[in-house]
Amino acid sequence: MKTIIEPFKIKVVEPIRMTTRSERDAILREAAYNVFLIHARDVLIDLLTDSGTGAMSSEQWSGVMRADESYAGAESFYRFKDRLTQITGFKHVLPTHQGRASERLLFELIGGRDKVVPNNAHFDTTRANVEHSGARAVDLPIAEAGDPRNRHPFKGNMDIDALERLIREVGPESVPAVFVTVTNNSGGGQPVSLENLRAVRRVCDRYRRPMFLDACRFAENAWFIKMRELGQRDRDVRAIVREMFDLADGATISAKKDGIVNIGGVLLLRDEELFHRASNLLILTEGYVTYGGLAGRDLEAMAQGFEEVLHEDYLAYRIRSTAYLGEKLLAAGIQIVEPPGGHAIYVDARAFCPHIPAEQYPGQAVVCGLYRVGGIRAVEIGSVMFGGPGRPPPKMELVRLAIPRRVYTQSHIDYVVEACLELHSERRSLRGLRIIEEPPVLRHFTARFEEL
Repeated sequence: MKTIIEPFKIKVVEPIRMTTRSERDAILREAAYNVFLIHARDVLIDLLTDSGTGAMSSEQWSGVMRADESYAGAESFYRFKDRLTQITGFKHVLPTHQGRASERLLFELIGGRDKVVPNNAHFDTTRANVEHSGARAVDLPIAEAGDPRNRHPFKGNMDIDALERLIREVGPESVPAVFVTVTNNSGGGQPVSLENLRAVRRVCDRYRRPMFLDACRFAENAWFIKMRELGQRDRDVRAIVREMFDLADGATISAKKDGIVNIGGVLLLRDEELFHRASNLLILTEGYVTYGGLAGRDLEAMAQGFEEVLHEDYLAYRIRSTAYLGEKLLAAGIQIVEPPGGHAIYVDARAFCPHIPAEQYPGQAVVCGLYRVGGIRAVEIGSVMFGGPGRPPPKMELVRLAIPRRVYTQSHIDYVVEACLELHSERRSLRGLRIIEEPPVLRHFTARFEEL
């Protein structure tokens, strides 16, 4: 098999400021060992997130220039809406400034006290918006999802039996919607099968509950379905995407992922009455329904980005380039969540530094070590992000290396591998941390730490 090359040429470049290890050590201390608080100029390779960090295409930049910035009824909105309807089949389309704005709108309308929202795995802002409404967020992943070494092809699947038990236990009227996150971000970027989505749909129909997708990475999920699910290999990705959305009653989307834009979100709804209520709330908090807190140029970039993400040569490159990083780390003896995910590689921090207990945040220790050794910024997904008073400990302590779309070349990724190997060789020197300052919610963004 030939090397899968980047299906694009580089037209514009941005310089990277090189730093020394001693400089990075001082920067890390100044940031209180929280890489969110480090200036971007001091980062060599930024794998903090794939959200809004991708490079836009020449066609997207062309759209930026032809955008209609009218307050109401802009042509840019209708191009955006038509593209989303064409891809997903949804007629009720609301733009928002990003995915968490879509979540906030939706859960303000359907959430509330005594409500329970099941999901295969809520990510951070989804969980926070559910809980902010007064509802309870419940994760129902399959058992295989909690074992980093298990190579189940669809570890993002929801546990169907657990979903039924939960609905019967709390009562269908307490479940405003059943969510499925595709791909499963907090569980290692793992995909959800069509078979599992259909099974969730059958449960929702039986109890007359709506099914929603957290569809930030819907195209990547569809590619995994095409590659891994029986009977799907000969189908077009667009057809798989359409079937995924046809199973749902609505979706929240951060366009900063599979929309390949720097800002933007979408809320899709089938229920007309809920759509009108969401429209009124959008006007109150985001902007008029034909711009939703965005400029016309952002709508144009989204319309083009949602088209480009479905190109199969792009998806083959995207998934393969992420797997390249994962395979290199595995070959070097660094345990990751297997098989490699779509948008990121998740390092098993417990296996990386078993001498650091969960209450001393081994994932955060690895994150700090990666920055110190190589100037690489990653993010902890474990007891810092999902732990805290009154919360059950997460099943895994992970470090996510999220790959921005169309930004880094193979040599950049080889550098990341080398830095990970260097850190792994000196892993016994990593020290645990304790939190000295934290906000009441989403503490990983602004918490401050000290090394023990």
